[in-house]
Amino acid sequence: MSGIQDALPEDEAAARVTRAPEATITIRRSPKYGVFTALGIALGIVAALILATVFDGTDSASPFTQVTYSLTQAFGFILLWCVPAGIAIMMVVALILDRANANKVRQARVHVDLVDER
Repeated sequence: MSGIQDALPEDEAAARVTRAPEATITIRRSPKYGVFTALGIALGIVAALILATVFDGTDSASPFTQVTYSLTQAFGFILLWCVPAGIAIMMVVALILDRANANKVRQARVHVDLVDER
């Protein structure tokens, strides 16, 4: 980078810095909702795995369809309910944490320097 600046004329090498007026901003912590969504998915998978193995209802035919389902199929059906429920539970936890941290707000003063390197 210094080789490029050495090759430029003196007036082009200097960057123009414009100082913006000082401002006050509000800083507040917020949970990362993507992490809570991933935890909800993991929670739903674990819950579906436990429910599919504990309640072994795959030995007899279904009273409604007269079809016998394998353990994998039962796991898939239970998974369709447990994953959205896990996501919903973790989103509620994230919202509760967000509301609990809402009153912990800090003020900060910032200085912004705009650099024009043309």
